[in-house]
Amino acid sequence: MRVVLIVVAGLALVVFLAVAVVLPMMADSEAREAAQALVAGTEPAKQQVAAAAQKSKTLDGAGKGIKLAPTKNASFGELKWIVAPSGEIRGWNEKNAIEIRLTPIIQSGKVSWRCQGYPNRAMPAACGGG
Repeated sequence: MRVVLIVVAGLALVVFLAVAVVLPMMADSEAREAAQALVAGTEPAKQQVAAAAQKSKTLDGAGKGIKLAPTKNASFGELKWIVAPSGEIRGWNEKNAIEIRLTPIIQSGKVSWRCQGYPNRAMPAACGGG
């Protein structure tokens, strides 16, 4: 009887470790992939904002009228973006509870981008992740 209880306790410990360690690691991996896809999906808008800003020499109105269609991914659900008139791009993925913000900066007529995202552990290095 005692041996059976020890075996059952050992199996329960293995199951607990799998749930407590392996499942969160899998979720983090999916969130990282979703964050990378979210950042990559901003490229068309980044190019349009940069072109408008370089032409007018200002970010005022550089994002006006620019739209990005939502995309669906079988693994991590729907990715959505919105472009502000200032050129700032925000993106999010509800399934993985991630969001990004790309802020344009114009210096010497060239546009560069600052990327921030949440949660940090899911973000690529270019967006403040590790």
